[in-house]
Amino acid sequence: MNQRNYQRELDQILSGLEGDGTVPRLLLHSCCAPCSSYVLEYLSRYFEITLLYFNPNIYPPSEYERRAAEQESLISRMTFVHPVTMMTGRYEPDEFYRAARGLEKEPEGGARCLRCYELRLREAALAAREGAFDFFTTTLTISPLKSAEKLNQVGERVGEEYGVAFLPSDFKKRDGYKRSLWLSNEYHLYRQNYCGCIYSIRT
Repeated sequence: MNQRNYQRELDQILSGLEGDGTVPRLLLHSCCAPCSSYVLEYLSRYFEITLLYFNPNIYPPSEYERRAAEQESLISRMTFVHPVTMMTGRYEPDEFYRAARGLEKEPEGGARCLRCYELRLREAALAAREGAFDFFTTTLTISPLKSAEKLNQVGERVGEEYGVAFLPSDFKKRDGYKRSLWLSNEYHLYRQNYCGCIYSIRT
């Protein structure tokens, strides 16, 4: 079976949006400001974006607050083609710990991470349905340490459950990750040295 090219699929969707005179609405789940920087720059040319900051996996609470504040600051300082607003989700770490139960010793990128992806993408799909958004997606595929294939599979599955179109992506392609590094430097963004959860600190 040939591996899907999610960037090419995204290109096809975006090309279909151009020229019809309307601006679709996108619910974008974001893990942090650095990862969102390139994605916002890229997708705001095509969408009116509401960024959902929903990351109950982040530990400790002070780290969560720091990342949320950095995300809000970035949006206030960047210039976009179409409007970008931010919605901060609930911070209830027990949701993550319930999802991760029994998988605490799994390596990064394993089954625990898949449950974490689903927790966050399910919340994004729900918010997208309730807000009548045209699409939803996540910034997580920009990370070289995360599997775009697994993230897209989870996103498509929960999108089908909630009746909202999942926008496929592999944002690390076409030097997206490198661009995020440049933007992080340009905006002096705080770049964390671990994914977010207490287990990623230990590994």
